[in-house]
Amino acid sequence: MGLIGAWLGSLCHAVPIVILSPLRFLARPESWLWAIHRHRATISAAPNFAFELCVNKTEERDLEGLDLRSWRWAVNGAEPVSPSTIRRFTERFARYGFRPEAMAPVYGLAECSVGLSFPPPGRIPVIDRVRRDMLARRGEAIPARPEDPAAAEFVACGRPLPGHQIRIVDATGHELPERQEGKLQFRGPSATRGYFRNDVKTRELFDGEWLESGDLAYIAEGDVYLTGRTKDIIIRAGRNIYPHEVEEAVGDVPGVRKGCVAVFGSPDPRSQTERIVVLAETRMRDTDALAALRRRIEEVSATILEAPPDEVVLAPPHTVLKTSSGKIRRAASRELFEQGRLGESPRAVWWQVVRLAVRGMGLWLRRAVRAAAAYSYTAYWWATVAIAALVVWPLVVSLPYPSWRWKVLRVGAKTLFVLWATPVRVEQPAYVPSGASVLVSNHGSYVDGLVLAAALPEPVRFVAKRELSGQFVAGTFLRRIGAFFVERADVAQGASDAQRAIAASRSGDRLLFFAEGTFRRMPGLLPFRMGAFLVAAEARVPVVPIALRGTRSLLRGDQWMPRRCAPTVAFGAPVEPKGADWSAAVELRDKTRGAILRLSGEPDLSEEAITFAGRSETGSSVQGA
Repeated sequence: MGLIGAWLGSLCHAVPIVILSPLRFLARPESWLWAIHRHRATISAAPNFAFELCVNKTEERDLEGLDLRSWRWAVNGAEPVSPSTIRRFTERFARYGFRPEAMAPVYGLAECSVGLSFPPPGRIPVIDRVRRDMLARRGEAIPARPEDPAAAEFVACGRPLPGHQIRIVDATGHELPERQEGKLQFRGPSATRGYFRNDVKTRELFDGEWLESGDLAYIAEGDVYLTGRTKDIIIRAGRNIYPHEVEEAVGDVPGVRKGCVAVFGSPDPRSQTERIVVLAETRMRDTDALAALRRRIEEVSATILEAPPDEVVLAPPHTVLKTSSGKIRRAASRELFEQGRLGESPRAVWWQVVRLAVRGMGLWLRRAVRAAAAYSYTAYWWATVAIAALVVWPLVVSLPYPSWRWKVLRVGAKTLFVLWATPVRVEQPAYVPSGASVLVSNHGSYVDGLVLAAALPEPVRFVAKRELSGQFVAGTFLRRIGAFFVERADVAQGASDAQRAIAASRSGDRLLFFAEGTFRRMPGLLPFRMGAFLVAAEARVPVVPIALRGTRSLLRGDQWMPRRCAPTVAFGAPVEPKGADWSAAVELRDKTRGAILRLSGEPDLSEEAITFAGRSETGSSVQGA
């Protein structure tokens, strides 16, 4: 049983469950709200259209006396979550005790036991406004200006459940950095092993150990933003068009039945060039009224498509096909349209067909050029790493003075980032005390050490796991730059190493710890180990929080293809120890971790285990004690 199933199973034994008939809800949407009122329900889930139905199909006289204050988690999933639905439902039912933080947009699919990502409980829904043109043409979710009227809006669907992972990949299967749209893949203990007696579909589902969701999405600050279904995306003039956006806008046109609009691409019967079709249900029958409605739909669609749709089909109620949960069946509706069962046949416009065909060829050419550029950059990136290693390693090993070695390392690191076109940005002046201190950083990538070497103004001693000391290349290099090796497996040796670290701090050394001890490919700050804070407390030296941003996207764990993302280093104010005992060390840890959480902008994974599916994730080259 998956995590969600286990949770529901335990919930059924712990608290009463009330099940409401879907037919009863469709007949009287307020019956759902009154059931929450009557039974003092705390958790209730529904698709987005159910919340929309409550807004549009309930009368104030039917809601008198309604009390929704008990509703702590209104789980909104099973279909694209609409920002306008969230706003309107929250505004409409605020007077009945519904709190904004109760709304919880989520993401899941049957192949992962229904649930995959959830927002933190008690968080007001996050709506991301991005530049529509950049998303449509380049797949980049760049934040839009507040005054931008054409901005596209997407709802944050939270973060993966513990033990689960999500990644966004491009057409070649390589992972993308944050705010870059691509295919959403997932893995975790609740993921299916395949489809029942369907080997073909099972093979299509898996990409190695990752599963295909069929969805397009991007990740920003740890949250997942769904942008559409892969099979539903329409490509026109080199732009990605998201049907649900047009459907929602058309659904707001007076005379169109809300939630009964389907937008899909259909090949022209003569040229087979894809055309955009808007199928909308209406109760109107008057010819003039239908003509006016068609013109209004074309106008509204054009604001999103940047051109009118090729075909607008006005159909009677119950024409648009839906699933049992209320999702629009675009492929099935398209099939009916192509069979000529929804109205007039598509009209051929030869000059537009030629134009779209040419632009379609341009789209494929751009994709090929983009893929070639990515592979070329990867080859160049690793070539510079190899050349730098051949130059820096001998110099560091042979130079007699530590200050000279550190200067070579720093110049080499800075040069690499310039050559990679990803120069290190220091957000504010370093708060590194002139005397002894313990520096603590988050950890997201193998390049973190290089980033810190380029950003730190003074030499530091990296704290590394003792296993590295036995390696000729890495061990020799780390020893020459003054790395401090600690044992994590042997308790006695670890205690001895801790005492040496305390003595080194008291003598004026600056020790740098990656307190998470490891890193993961998914965004998030893992629990901190206590080693750095015990050393700082006993040595009575301050702890300097350092937050790294962008390194995970630059070279993510389990990936060999780097991405052009400029890393940022932010320094927090030093935290002074208030004692030399365990409680003082714990206080140091909590304050330092809080500062790094604020500066890094990553989600808090303090409750997560460091292992995934019975094995540890990507290990760090430089570990915390």
